[in-house]
Order: sequence, then C-alpha cells, then structure tokens
Amino acid sequence: MLRLKLAESLRDAIHSAQESGDITFTTLPEVVIERPQDPAHGDFASGIALKLARSVRTSPLQLAHIIVRRLQPIDEIASVSIAAPGFINFAVKHDWLFELIPTILDSAGTYGNVAVGGGRRVQVEFVSANPTGPLHVGHGRGAVLGSTLANVLDAAGYEVQREYYLNDTGNQIRTFGKSLYARYLQALGDDMQMPAEGYLGGYVVDLARSIVDAHGRRFADMPEDEGTQALSDIGTAMLTDAIRDDLAALNVEFDQWFSEKSLYQNGEYAEAMDLLHDGGYVAEREGAVWFESSLLGEDKDNVLVRSDGSPTYFASDVAYHYDKFVRRGYDRVIDIWGADHQGHIPRMKAVVKTLGKDPEQLTVLTCQLVTLRRGQEVVRASKRSGDVVSLRELVDEVGVAACRHIFLARSPDSQMDFDIEMAKRQSADNPVYYVQYAHARIASILQNAQERGVIEEAPDTSLLNDEAELALLRVLSRLPEVVDEVARTLEPHHLPYYAQELATAFHAFYKQCRVLTDDPQLTQARLSLVNATKVVLARTLGLMGVPAPDHM
Repeated sequence: MLRLKLAESLRDAIHSAQESGDITFTTLPEVVIERPQDPAHGDFASGIALKLARSVRTSPLQLAHIIVRRLQPIDEIASVSIAAPGFINFAVKHDWLFELIPTILDSAGTYGNVAVGGGRRVQVEFVSANPTGPLHVGHGRGAVLGSTLANVLDAAGYEVQREYYLNDTGNQIRTFGKSLYARYLQALGDDMQMPAEGYLGGYVVDLARSIVDAHGRRFADMPEDEGTQALSDIGTAMLTDAIRDDLAALNVEFDQWFSEKSLYQNGEYAEAMDLLHDGGYVAEREGAVWFESSLLGEDKDNVLVRSDGSPTYFASDVAYHYDKFVRRGYDRVIDIWGADHQGHIPRMKAVVKTLGKDPEQLTVLTCQLVTLRRGQEVVRASKRSGDVVSLRELVDEVGVAACRHIFLARSPDSQMDFDIEMAKRQSADNPVYYVQYAHARIASILQNAQERGVIEEAPDTSLLNDEAELALLRVLSRLPEVVDEVARTLEPHHLPYYAQELATAFHAFYKQCRVLTDDPQLTQARLSLVNATKVVLARTLGLMGVPAPDHM
C-alpha cells in the first residue's frame, strides 16, 4: 500500500535528519498516514511533526520543513507540501490513479486484499446461542459482525476459522428438556405442569405438536427421565437445524459447529482442569472447586465445579479456550459475546494466562442491544407469535442486504435502533438501497454499451481528467486501506461508510460525465472506470456479506 510506503519514507527522512545533526530525539512516535478531509490538502497527510516537535524542541512547522528537505523522491507522489501548524501533505500523480484501473480489473475479485496477516491462524467464534429457542435480532447483530470480520481478516492475509459454540449441555438444556416434555404431554391431552423457570415461548408448543405428529405417545410411555432426555435431544437438534437455516438466510456460514458436550467426552475438560491444578490455580473449599483468579489480579475467585459435582458454565469456557489455544493452537482468538457478558472478559483473560498464552491473544468483542422500531414506534413483540421478534422474521421482512448493512453501520459497543420501515424504503434515504442502486446502475451502463456494440479495447485512462473522474479514482484507491484498518481495529463499520462514499463518488461522476460519448477513446476510458467501480463496489459489498445486484 502507498500509505505504508509514505510512512517508511517519512521515517527514513526523520532518521536522516537525526544522523546529520538537524534534530535530536530518543524515541520516534508512530508515523501515521491519513487521508485529509479536505482534498485541497492533498491525497495523504501526516502529523508526525506535531507529535515529534516537543521531543526535538522546535516548532512543528519548522520540523516539518526539516523532514521534507530530507525526503527522497517517491515515484507515486507529484508534490509534497506543508500546512500549518505542521502537517506534511502528499499529492499523488495522476498516472498512479490511472494505473489503478488495470490493477482492479486484473484482480479477479481480490482487489483490496492486504498481506498484514502473514498466514497467522485466527479463530472467530460468534453467535453461539443456546439451542433452546429461535435466534433474536441481537443474535443477528453478532452474526453479521462476526462473519464480516472473518471475511476481512481472510482478505487481510490471515488463515481464518469461523466457529459456532453449541451449548448443548448444562442446566439450560435440562430446563428446556423438561419444558418440552411438559408441552409434549399437554399436546397428548395429559395434565402436566410446566417446570419453574421453564421455556414458555410458543415455539416449544409447536415443537411438541410436531413431535406428537411424528411419534405419537412413544416418549410418554418411557420413564420420565428417559422421555425427557429423548425429547431434549430431538428438540435441540430441531432448533439447531432451524438456527443453521436462519443464519444461512443472513448469509452466515460456519466452518465448524463445536459441541460443548464434546469437551467432556474428548478429554479437553479433564486436561484443562489438570493444567490449572498443576499451576496452583485451583482450590477446594465450601464443597466446591474454585479457580483462584484473585492470584492473577481479579477481584474474586470463580467456581469451576459446584458442590453437587456439576461443572459451571465457566468451567466449560475454560475447557473450550484450552481447546482453542492448546489443542488447536490458534495464534489469536476473537470471541463475540452479548453485552451482558462484559464482566466475564477479565476472568477469561486470566484463564488464557494460565494456559501459558499472552492474554492479548484473546480479543472479546461485545454487542449492545438492538431496539426494533417502525418509525417512532418500538416493536416489542412479533405479530405472528406474540413472542420476541425472531431474526428470521426480520430477515424475511426487510431482506438480507438491509439487515447486514444496518447491523454493520454502527460500532457494536453502541446500542442500536433498527427502523424496519426505513430498511424497506427504496430511496436514497436508505443507505443499502443507495449503495446497491449504484451497482445496478453500473450494470445497466455496461449492458447498454454492449447493446450498442461498443467493443472493449485497451483504454487510454490518461483521458480521465475531469475532477469527478479523479475523485472517483481516489475513492477506489482506498479499499486496501479500509481492509487494513478493519483488520487492525476489528471495527467493520468502516466498510458501510466506505461503500456509501464510493456510491456517492460514482453517482457524482455519473451526473457530471456522460459515459457513452461520441468520442470512442473517451468512451473506452470511462467504461473502464465504470467497470473498475463495479468490481470494487461488489468486492466491498461481498466483504459485508451484502448482495451486489445487477437489477433493482
């Protein structure tokens, strides 16, 4: 990326100035290259002189002049300027912009890829909802965040694995089994009370009826414990299949569905507990087994095994992360949790340390709540079921494109209002419609050119000198930087912002510049620009998991 090359050139210039005695400093701050908000300030800018000035005891403006004098020529840069109070600005050569077009068109859909990952193995675990009910819209936000991050990390050169952790054992599964057993007997006409804190959603009634239709009284004739377990297994399998289908409808797929139950069957749990015990992090008191996280700076210790001998959810998490880091050896693990699990992050970081890993190898992102609205009205329940609105209902009503784009549009650590009516609007007020319409318009232009018999030839891209054309080229050049930024910060909301910026630049170009002109050479040049824009727009939408339609 040119941005990295500019940063390296500035570092070389600063060290050259130090070696010549022009300046003296101990530590060089990070050299950051940014895109100026005002195009009049060039294509790239750095405020390194502002950060370094105090150390060298000179003004930022004077330091900027010293640095620029030491800069070696850069092939892609037309000019370097200095702006108060000490910014160093770079303007690229138009030739560099023109060369982007064949680069993009020859990329075979990989334009924007960067090599920062170096093949390091990263696991992204997301959604991981209990198979005890349908997914709700909050799960959808985490699903879109996780799948998009995985797409971007893959484009950034990491070896990425997408995983769903299936909580298929424990108290919630037992409670679900008892709830389904009660509804099953009720569906058969038997008198049966729902368990305390049972699952009361209408979907449990629907599951029970479908099981009665398929199996009749088979499970009622079994001993209660046996019948409950059988129904629990059937019900969780049915709900897991429904979860898979609902996520597929949102363009979310996983490389692996990892069973919590398998941790106890395949030895991970026993191995993890032995490792903690051998490290001196386990104590027995009050009839329970504790992880002494206070030894690692935590406020309190945490129970691993209850006094009745049953492992806690935390114990399963310990075993699961042992499997991730020790058995499977991931270089980095990214977990995406609901905001209600925020307080669990420090203890999981402590666990990673006991596994002999750097706690920074574990990153936990949390998703805040989603409030559904229809205009000003808050949507509190499904019209169809009376329960909480399911993710599938939302996807069916507004479409996968709107769901994914809107879920990505805000940072996950901020609460979100999702306006269903706005999501369905077919106008420029709807961001996803605006972006998709740009892609469809491009497809229409290219189809029109084909119908007119315009034959694609090697274009003379140097003819693209209108300011709207150059502005569009500048936006096209930014995708690798956006991929790099999202991979570094794990903030995928930069993607929809970039998509909107690109669509805006294209619409401005389309308004200003006629594509199919009486000048064959200019037509070829503009068609190549339009084609490149289509590639980059489709690539950006693809990273977001949003369809790029040819027709609207």
